Amino acid sequence: MGLFEAILLSIVTASTPLLLAASGELITERAGVLNLGVEGMMLIGAVCGFAGAWATGSTAIGALCGIAAGVALSALFAAAAIGLAINQVAAGLAVTILGTGLAGLIGAPFVGENITAAPHLWLPWLTDIPLIGKLLFGQDALVYLSIGLIAAIAYVLARTRTGLILRAVGDDPASAHALGYNVAAIRTRAVLFGGGCAGLAGAYLTLAYTPFYAPGMTAGRGWIALALVVFASWRPGRLVAGAILFGAVSILQLHAQAIGLGVPSQLMSALPYLATVLVLVLISRVRRGGSVAPAALGTAFVPER
Repeated sequence: MGLFEAILLSIVTASTPLLLAASGELITERAGVLNLGVEGMMLIGAVCGFAGAWATGSTAIGALCGIAAGVALSALFAAAAIGLAINQVAAGLAVTILGTGLAGLIGAPFVGENITAAPHLWLPWLTDIPLIGKLLFGQDALVYLSIGLIAAIAYVLARTRTGLILRAVGDDPASAHALGYNVAAIRTRAVLFGGGCAGLAGAYLTLAYTPFYAPGMTAGRGWIALALVVFASWRPGRLVAGAILFGAVSILQLHAQAIGLGVPSQLMSALPYLATVLVLVLISRVRRGGSVAPAALGTAFVPER
């Protein structure tokens, strides 16, 4: 395998957890809920996914454990932010702190343990095609799942009644309520979906990206996923491009360190986060004419009795 091909494969692998987490957050924010607990949900998904795979030897069960953990933590967030109408920013930050603590507690026995990485697809002839063979036909199942997921989200949001209702709830929950839609139930389902995606994104880190567990191994990817949704203007297609861009920055800084560029390693490691800040600043300057965010994003809705 050549260096260029290896870099392309690494970029796809690095982009997958960002795409999974950002896809879930996209649906959550389209429903008008700002969930800052993605980082905590990814952490708890990472450790529970690893524990499930370590105990059973099954990647699929590990992935399901990661999803279940993310859904459970997002249920707490939904109860606070939607059920009790607590400030969504405060609830999200609390969930991130809780998830970080729980992941440290649950993961303590697994630090340094290894599991078998998720198997990659191999198709005779197709996988052996130079350059694009492994890129298109040699990924693990979760990579293809992430692509199918964002395609399904794009279709649902743009072409279905469910997507129309979800966008209506995110833009004008009072009108949606007046038309007879249960805003709280719709928002809760969106939050649970986002939590499941975040949990799966965390599980991907321990099941496929680096098949071992280490504390804090999400390394801020949950926050980058939040920034990705803004970068993408809440549009699925741009979300894919953003995930690849940020994944590429993460990988290229590793290769730059490997070849010994005369740049401090701390600065190279900070590149993905510096790129995140830079992109957000540029976007804010370009959008001086108005925001494209869901109109009711971050606003609690309590129907009048």
